[in-house]
Amino acid sequence: MSVTKADVEAALARVALPDGKSLVAHDLIRALTVEGDTVRFVIEAPSPEVARQMGPLRDAAEQAVKQLPGVGAAHVALTAHGPAEKKPEPPSLKIGGHPKPQTGPTRPAGVQRILAIGSGKGGVGKSTVSSNLAVALARAGRKVGLLDADIYGPSQPRMMGVNKRPASPDGKTIIPLHAHGVTLMSIGFMLEEGKAVVWRGPMLMGALQQMLGQVEWGALDVLLVDLPPGTGDVQLTLCTKSELTGAIVVSTPQDVALIDARKALDMFATLSTPVLGLIENMSMFVCPDCGSEHQIFGQGGVAAEAERLGVPLLGALPIDLETRLAGDGGTPVAAGDGPMADAYARIAERLIKDGMA
Repeated sequence: MSVTKADVEAALARVALPDGKSLVAHDLIRALTVEGDTVRFVIEAPSPEVARQMGPLRDAAEQAVKQLPGVGAAHVALTAHGPAEKKPEPPSLKIGGHPKPQTGPTRPAGVQRILAIGSGKGGVGKSTVSSNLAVALARAGRKVGLLDADIYGPSQPRMMGVNKRPASPDGKTIIPLHAHGVTLMSIGFMLEEGKAVVWRGPMLMGALQQMLGQVEWGALDVLLVDLPPGTGDVQLTLCTKSELTGAIVVSTPQDVALIDARKALDMFATLSTPVLGLIENMSMFVCPDCGSEHQIFGQGGVAAEAERLGVPLLGALPIDLETRLAGDGGTPVAAGDGPMADAYARIAERLIKDGMA
């Protein structure tokens, strides 16, 4: 005689809990199967605490089923129903806020030098120079970090080809990202693309302080800081609250750009930050068809300013379509081969030779 599920359920209906109701009445039976003379089922307790007390009840249910005619074996599992286990959520990390007091200028642990890369005005290619110089230094064997401090207009996530959010194991420490051999941090990693940063000065200063002090930069030979254009709160905070090795100013040769570049140079002088050199960007355009050179923005303006100040002209970089395409594509031109990669490599070699990086 073969046993049926109805026979098993009837037997279990005679196994009562202390309140007098059966296992079936309490709806505790799950996954009941009958295969030949073998019966399997699960008793699901309402909680782990109740399950720990139901061992004798499980044995009684097993014996009741085994006694049925046609049953050769009975396998009973006791489990507990409870709330789904919650996966730990990643700690929330809030960027921006009022800066915390500091006793004096600081430098992130493990970072040997901090170089600020600034400009008097926007549109002169400062961020492009920053990303390519960082990659060129990394290719030269230096351990390099790049901090995108342009809070209102962060562009390094696009130029370096990174769009992930940094991890934070404890809601305080920030684990930076990496690309092209460079350790990276940008406010752009913390925001949706296209999301505007609408902050007052204290929020900017707090964000910069966090990205300098809470990021696990590790051991770096040099940390490049891509500053926003102008002479505002971020520049003031960086120069007064961190141990800057010095600054590099980027400008185009035209008079309008140089007027603003001089203001940046004056700002660094006022804040006792040494200017290590100037870089002339968009110095000329080389026609790809005939090879002729055209000084679209004028000629020699940055070189003359460097001579006047007695600081090095670190390099003159032409307008180059490949540089623009590479930056938009997320792989800086310095990561490849060609005349522009060589130009950035020469600037990097000079910085290393002079002990600046």
